[in-house]
Amino acid sequence: MVSSDQRRRQLAREKFERQQQRREEARRRTRRLAVIIASSVAVVAVIGAGAYVSLGDDDSKTDAAADASPSPSPSASESSVPEPAMKIDKKSKYAMSLKTSQGDIGIAMDAAKTPHTTNSFKALADKGYFDSTKCHRLTTQGIFVLQCGDPKGDGSGGPGYTIPDENLTALGKPGDDGSVTYPAGTVAMANTGQPGTGGSQFFLVYKDTKLPPSYTPFGTMDGAGLKAVKKVAEAGVEGGAGDGAPKKAVTVEKATVDKA
Repeated sequence: MVSSDQRRRQLAREKFERQQQRREEARRRTRRLAVIIASSVAVVAVIGAGAYVSLGDDDSKTDAAADASPSPSPSASESSVPEPAMKIDKKSKYAMSLKTSQGDIGIAMDAAKTPHTTNSFKALADKGYFDSTKCHRLTTQGIFVLQCGDPKGDGSGGPGYTIPDENLTALGKPGDDGSVTYPAGTVAMANTGQPGTGGSQFFLVYKDTKLPPSYTPFGTMDGAGLKAVKKVAEAGVEGGAGDGAPKKAVTVEKATVDKA
């Protein structure tokens, strides 16, 4: 017999997948609209008229209404710049340090297991990409993560490129429900629900969480960092919901990535 706790986790995972699908559908609608408008602008240009077209972000509305999986970042078709050139030592260990408004979070990274992810975070951190950004999302029911890395602060931002999934077998074989356990302390990549769509958003697991093995696990928090995230989780979500902005706001003041 399925216990109430197992049923709650199952419902949470199903909600995750539905929200991922809605986000991806919203992106497709936005891209189709962009093509239509671009075509219209081209016609106007041919007849000698000029126009400036500004598209709103459809995802911001979708994410506000359906904000539930560790996602999103740009899908592969939305990438506008290339992935950073590989500059790290792929045989070395790296350490990411997040100085936040709620305490310092140290993250150990193994470049041998996640070279693309480590290299991307190193490149982004070196140019201050994560500095002064908010951890925009906390989940406290069924799935237990704090999500960060979006410069927009609404779950729709990314660096303009995507990186491949890595290390997906590290957490073992999926169970009968298709999930694996992401242990407390794990740091993993968010994505749109489609393969190879990681960008800059990542999530910090503060309590063992069952998820499909499709989110690159690339780091492990130190004890102080895990304790800090747990305190944020204990304060809850704004509005009393189980998924949304954390009541105890978290700002990444400075992020660095260096050889360990």
